[in-house]
Amino acid sequence: MQKVTMEYRVPYADTDQMQVVYYGNYLTYFERIRNEVLRSTGYSYRQLEETGYALPVKEAHVNYYAPATYDDLLEISGWCEMLRGVRLTIHCEVRRDGELLADGHTLHVCCDLKTMKPVRPPDHLVKLIAKP
Repeated sequence: MQKVTMEYRVPYADTDQMQVVYYGNYLTYFERIRNEVLRSTGYSYRQLEETGYALPVKEAHVNYYAPATYDDLLEISGWCEMLRGVRLTIHCEVRRDGELLADGHTLHVCCDLKTMKPVRPPDHLVKLIAKP
């Protein structure tokens, strides 16, 4: 799967008193790009749910290298790093003018939306993610 990148201008609401992006907001940035990664396959998260599947987060990890601040224009990138069995890992990077500010991943377990039990992802999603 190809890397997907989006731009995001940091609003004041994302920052603390020092106008530095609050550390927890990076997970929100990861969620934003995760939705765009899925959308880039031609299959949105909404469609996934409409077909009875969900991808709850089992694990999240962020490495912080440098702070983002109010009004920075960020490049947020993500891609599917691994799809094995019921698990899916999305790798994410946050950059400003090419400088890596943070990176990490979220690990998801594909679940049946009604039972919330782990299930293999639908074949059509696996095929879409596996495309180069």
